[in-house]
Amino acid sequence: MNGYLVFALVFWLSAWGLNEWLVRRTFKDRTVRRVVNTAVPLIFGITLLVIWECLVHGFDIPSILLPAPSMIWARLTSSVPTLWADFQQTFLKSVLTGYALGCGLGFAVAILVDRSPFLQKGLLPIGNFVSALPMVGVAPIMVMWFGFDWQSKVAVVVIMTFFPMLVNTVQGLSAASHMERDLMRTYAASWWQTLVKLRLPAAWPFIFNALKINSTLALIGAIVAEFFGTPIVGMGFRISTEVGRSNVDMVWAEIAVAALAGSIFYGLVALAERWVTFWHPSVRGGQA
Repeated sequence: MNGYLVFALVFWLSAWGLNEWLVRRTFKDRTVRRVVNTAVPLIFGITLLVIWECLVHGFDIPSILLPAPSMIWARLTSSVPTLWADFQQTFLKSVLTGYALGCGLGFAVAILVDRSPFLQKGLLPIGNFVSALPMVGVAPIMVMWFGFDWQSKVAVVVIMTFFPMLVNTVQGLSAASHMERDLMRTYAASWWQTLVKLRLPAAWPFIFNALKINSTLALIGAIVAEFFGTPIVGMGFRISTEVGRSNVDMVWAEIAVAALAGSIFYGLVALAERWVTFWHPSVRGGQA
């Protein structure tokens, strides 16, 4: 058997055994538990990369079909200025701006919808309709309206993130029970006091659910929107251009940067959720 394949098999069995041992152990110290909880997926990810590397070399897979992780890493380290410029254009400008605008507008409109039964019955069905629109159809229209620069990508991201935030926030604002609302009325609380002290805290899990969903939707939307027109910079532009040039290692390097940025972004939102909703049973159960 090929030496690469033997090494991949041995490495996989060793990592599997180590992870099985770690997950079955009970650690009393909270710091040790956190280290173990971080180590298990890290070991799993490293194992996948090692197996990927060994399979590419073991079966002599052409790099144009599937480059090895070592080849992708070499491209990453040698193309830092290009990757950084693409990251700035796509993530820092398009994703973050569109994410903030889309989520912020969705939250504000949800408060208005909650106050108006007419809007609740008229706007939410339209929101479901717009959410079902194909992104590949919306993106070219936004490019025609707002131009080829990052503003058109922001518009796509706003459309993709607005309605998930709207729907989740409206649902979250109705999460407080009637008994709790009646109790606030017995205290002569105003609508605003009830919103701030009762209904918004009850809605936070729903709001953060939308924020986490939108953190991935925003990145996907911005990258796909760049396929339909952009200056000579951006993750989507680079992916589509390098595919045409058969520079697949550069394509995978952009994918790696996008995946890392998206994971960090999602993780930051999840950490904020734990900090804001520390009282929620799901958070308290995870810290026990």
